[in-house]
This record gives sequence, structure tokens and C-alpha cells, in this order.
Amino acid sequence: MKIIVTGASGQLGRCLQDVLVRHEIDHVALSSSDLNIVDPLAVKRALAEHNPCVVINAAAYTAVDKAESEEAKAYDVNCHGASNLAGACANMGIRLIHVSTDYVFDGTKGSPYQEDDATNPLGVYGHSKRAGELAVLDSGAGLIVRTSWVFSEYGNNFLKTMIRVGNERDVLGVVNDQIGVPTYAGDLAVALVALTEQPEAVGVFHFSGGEPCSWYDFAVSIFQIYQRNHPGFSCPEVKPIESSAYPTPVKRPAYSVLSGELMVRELGVDVGDWRKALKKVCGVL
Repeated sequence: MKIIVTGASGQLGRCLQDVLVRHEIDHVALSSSDLNIVDPLAVKRALAEHNPCVVINAAAYTAVDKAESEEAKAYDVNCHGASNLAGACANMGIRLIHVSTDYVFDGTKGSPYQEDDATNPLGVYGHSKRAGELAVLDSGAGLIVRTSWVFSEYGNNFLKTMIRVGNERDVLGVVNDQIGVPTYAGDLAVALVALTEQPEAVGVFHFSGGEPCSWYDFAVSIFQIYQRNHPGFSCPEVKPIESSAYPTPVKRPAYSVLSGELMVRELGVDVGDWRKALKKVCGVL
């Protein structure tokens, strides 16, 4: 089996490469500079050249706030790029595993979101990702895996931001009224690679890191665990604040917990454990 990973230079793409190398699985890692998925001809050429059995699409525009002023760019990657991959994969008999987000939901449900719950994105980023989902589903080329609050030792993410800010400030406020589930990109990568061996899996699945928490809870855990690995680090005082005290260009879902029960029950793929993963990541940063 040969696998193509798109968006290979991002944090999920790099974790996918780690997993594929570890398991000695034949793969081709294509960054955005190697393959611009917005270009349909480039997509077709790449698939024809490498002739994969499966494509894992980890390419995405993820700047949630910036998307409000860069709507075209967000839709280019998250919708049109996904559509290009889905159409080419469908025509060539290649399976596509497409990664999406909890931000397709509005966060008003108050209990974990199931795969068939109605979507209602709050901003351009969420709308563009939902449009990409629909393109993939319409193509019949494969499946969608939604995830949330991704962090890793690679790239830019909330974990790294907290450590940087924690080194600069003695006190900081972190929102305590947005609830979700942090997800280690390495755990997600393991699940995605496992799905490449389950061709019967179709539709939408949710994968996240286990126990729900607020951004405030996540930040406190980050500082506690990071300090254990770096005794010279002085933990800042973290104060819980409401989202209204930290206005952003687009509203975030207040509760975007994804239920991973379907993936466990139907596919035997376990959800992650963000607390365990956080210890690993903080140990290598």
C-alpha cells in the first residue's frame, strides 16, 4: 500500500510521517510547496505520478480569525482543494481520508456532538471546512474525520503559545467558558493510518483526545507538566476569564466536544489521551 500525505509540513502532516516511517509504510509526503491542492491539474498529475492507494488530506487553512478577512484563501484550500482531491480520487479509484474540525458546529448543543448532528458553523473557517466536507461526501471517495484543539511538538499551536507567553509574563488570562477536547496530532495520526486499512469505513467519524476541558484547564495542565520537565521554568499565574473579555474577530463554539464513540464501536480505533500525550510533548520541547 502506498499513501500520499498532503499538507505534509503541518503538525498533523509531520506526525503522520512519523507514524508511517515507524511502521515502514510506503508513502509520499507532499507539502503545499510540493502540491498545491487548489490546482486541479496539479492534483491529477500528482496522483497519476505516485499512484497511491490512499490519500490522507492534512492540508488546511486553519487561521480561524484571519479567515474572516481572507475568505477566498480559506475556501480555496478548505473547500476547493478538498473538492479537487475528492474528484480526482473518485475518478482514479483512490480512497481519500479527509480531516475536518469541530468548528463545523455552533457549540450550543451542550453535550458531545455525534457525527450526524446538524452543523452550523459560526465563521468563515467553519463554513469553508463544512463546504469541503460536503464535497468529499458527494464524491463518494472516502471518509471524513473531524477532530479538535490539535497540538503537537511541531508547528504552531496553543501549547507552544502558552509556553512562549508563560516565559514572557507573570500573569495571564485564559478563557474558561469554551469547552472542547485537546487532541494530540500524533494520536490522530495513528488513528488515520489505522483507517487506511479499513476500506469499509465511509462517512463521517469523530476523533478527539479524551477528557473535555476548557482552554483555561488546558493551559494550567500545560504549565504544570512543562515545569516538571523544565525545573527552571516559572509557572505564571493563570486567571480564568470569559470570552467576552478576550474578543476575537469570530465567535468560537462554547461547547465543541466531539463524541468518539462511533469510531471506537464501529472501527475499533481508540480515542486519544491528551493528558498522557501532553507529558510526552512537554518532555521533548
